[in-house]
Amino acid sequence: MSNALMPVFDGHNDVLLRLHHSGIAQPATAFIEGEAAGHIDLPRARAGGLAGGLCAIYVPSPGMAKDANNDFLTPAQPDSLNRTLAMARILFDIEARSAGGLKVCRTAADIRRSIETGVFAAVMHIEGAEAITADLDALYVLHQSGLRTLGPVWSRPNIFAYGVPFRFPSSPDIGPGLSDAGKDLIRACNELKIMVDLSHMNEQGFWDIARLSNAPLVASHSNVHQLSPHSRNLTDRQLDAIRDTGGLVGINFGVLFLRDDGTRNPDTGLDLLVRHAAYIADRIGIDHVALGSDFDGTTIPAAMKDATGLPLLIDAFRAGGFDEEALIKISHANWISVLERSWGG
Repeated sequence: MSNALMPVFDGHNDVLLRLHHSGIAQPATAFIEGEAAGHIDLPRARAGGLAGGLCAIYVPSPGMAKDANNDFLTPAQPDSLNRTLAMARILFDIEARSAGGLKVCRTAADIRRSIETGVFAAVMHIEGAEAITADLDALYVLHQSGLRTLGPVWSRPNIFAYGVPFRFPSSPDIGPGLSDAGKDLIRACNELKIMVDLSHMNEQGFWDIARLSNAPLVASHSNVHQLSPHSRNLTDRQLDAIRDTGGLVGINFGVLFLRDDGTRNPDTGLDLLVRHAAYIADRIGIDHVALGSDFDGTTIPAAMKDATGLPLLIDAFRAGGFDEEALIKISHANWISVLERSWGG
């Protein structure tokens, strides 16, 4: 990584799902050596200053099937565990074959050392806990394997909670909150020091977690509902709660969650992304703003293209009035701080 690049630790990417679905015989090798597809691989991360991030394990619904309300359905439970393990294996294969180029980080100190030495700092994350049953046995085993952050739901219901559907324009107040199993899951995550991610949680679930959890409230890849009234975005009241717990919002690069017209239009300026960050910084403080790109999981502004475009975003932040101290916080320091406090050191 060039010393001239601002290191970025990012709150969300879906590269493991992309590699899992690619059909490539050696997905770990493809990530290490580089490929034409997607937003992230190791060479492009180095070229753009992407120093690491939360690498999501996400199991789509079968055929991305939808119900009568056009909302996504829940995947089959046994298949979810198998596919979760398959994506975890890809991550660990990359670590084993990268000759020190990537490390699966389990502590904030791991992340700091990796960034300092130019090693990609990967954190194992689960987005949607369909692989875990109500007995929570899989949660404890996955934690031993390296799981350090977890979103109880993606945008569909499961046994733990009701994920917020993709709707525009819409409030996030759609559906019920945590089930009893969901409350047990949050308590177990607090016990194990697994960070709970709120980005696909509906509003009732958000407030249930806020009442129950003893950890900072974190939305790893969400934006401002006041600027873009998508159901996935955060209301001012939710932002205030995140501030009050010392939590964090990772700005999502997805144009769906940036624009005020709800269109998937890649001709979207980086200034909109800066605008969302500025709104959060002005309302709840610069210490609660970070990045959550959703690389390999959504349509991002065409000007950025992929991870190599991160310096363009840093320049856009500078043009938008953010000084170097603020940029350090947004690009990586705030994430490391909240993870350290969530993980207990």
